[in-house]
Amino acid sequence: MDIYKKSITELSELLQKKELSSLEMTKYFLERINAYDSKLNSFISVNEDFALEQAKFADNLLSRKNENSLLAGIPIAHKDLFSTKGILTTCGSKMLESYHPPFDATVVNRLTKVGMVCIGKTNMDEFAMGSSNESSYFGPVKNPWNLTKVPGGSSGGSASAVAARLAPIATGSDTGGSIRQPASFCGLTGLKPTYGSVSRYGMIAYASSLDQGGPIAKSAEDCALLFNEMKGYDSNDPTSNYKIKEEKIKLSLKKENVKNITIGIPKEYFSDNLDSKISDILNVSIETFKKLGFNFREVSLPNHNYTIPAYYIIASAEASSNLSRYDGIKFGYRCDKPKNLEDLYLKTRKEGFGKEVKKRIMIGAYALSSGYYDEYYMRALKIRRIIKDNFMKAFENIDFLFAPTCPTTAFDIGEKTSDAVAMYLSDIYTTPVNLAGLPAVSIPIGFSDKMPVGMQIIGNYFSEEDILNIAHLYQIETDWHEKIPEEFNCE
Repeated sequence: MDIYKKSITELSELLQKKELSSLEMTKYFLERINAYDSKLNSFISVNEDFALEQAKFADNLLSRKNENSLLAGIPIAHKDLFSTKGILTTCGSKMLESYHPPFDATVVNRLTKVGMVCIGKTNMDEFAMGSSNESSYFGPVKNPWNLTKVPGGSSGGSASAVAARLAPIATGSDTGGSIRQPASFCGLTGLKPTYGSVSRYGMIAYASSLDQGGPIAKSAEDCALLFNEMKGYDSNDPTSNYKIKEEKIKLSLKKENVKNITIGIPKEYFSDNLDSKISDILNVSIETFKKLGFNFREVSLPNHNYTIPAYYIIASAEASSNLSRYDGIKFGYRCDKPKNLEDLYLKTRKEGFGKEVKKRIMIGAYALSSGYYDEYYMRALKIRRIIKDNFMKAFENIDFLFAPTCPTTAFDIGEKTSDAVAMYLSDIYTTPVNLAGLPAVSIPIGFSDKMPVGMQIIGNYFSEEDILNIAHLYQIETDWHEKIPEEFNCE
């Protein structure tokens, strides 16, 4: 059986029918990791003994007659910023290179309870700060479609692992595009949920008002299955939103029901920043949606160009606050032989944090400093509100928005490491969604120069079911989400 090709539903059917056990399935994917991950560096840690024990527990669940989740027994890879009790959790940083949390993140706990099997922790940009997965202390991750290219960041390890079919599905986090951009670069489906709909408890913080966990998968259907178990109010997370619907998402949208749905195309997103080949592919996908019966209308998001500067001021300011806890005292890396307390702080942070993290901490501290707070941070917050208002005004006349996920396909490893502005601009189409707190899903829609291209479907608050239904309807009509990188296809 070509197990690595199968959807979550198909894998679940194998388990339910006893054609395969969770233990056998887990061993199968562990073997693929051992065979292929040396090419990708998509995992920071793989704890085989722990995974096999979880698989045995899942098989025990599956042997009972009570109704089990479709996810019971399915292996999953967790981005290495989700705390896993007793399992190495590094956040891609030297600062946490030997940290073993005393508790599970809420997301990990929920997925473990339904019987999912954690097969490893995936590589990521250090403290989720990056757009290429090159800032990790454990080395860059490579794109399975071309090993000289980046997989996107910061959830690049999760995307690389799923694209190469080393894991059926993975968790990620999205602060400014860190689920959707890697999904686009690796030919996957990635969901950034409404802010507050997935608990951040136990998810190591970068920018607390922007961070949001979500699934990275082969298809919208697989994303929906994982999101069903990830979402929900959590009293341990003060940013958790009680409005999130507890009902399971159902993918039931039919062609005959789309004639009253209007999609907005933001004219600012189809500008000189967008590669012409990607624009052509987007237009072809839009034609597919038109044939399905959707209506389209051009809309304006007039303050689009302010999103990148506003985002990086807000995110860096919050990072400078969140990362102040790493001081060499309570946990994490500690420098050797400090002269005094001040020297302990200075050396620990100098040696424990990477270049990109230190840069963002300094930018954030500057933006929050006396005399500059109003000029930078407060002004960025005002722009954030304007951007949200732009979206709300657009949604008065349309139901959803279509947009490019990225202005280019995956770029070469090292291409943008010396040009911070060019690197930051790779998130130009994803950051507005985070500033507004909206849900969005990136889906694969084709290839440009043999590299995947993604498109975003953006919805109003708590419309995850709707945007996943639209994505699923498109994926019924196309097969871009089924493509597998040649080097990792066993045919």
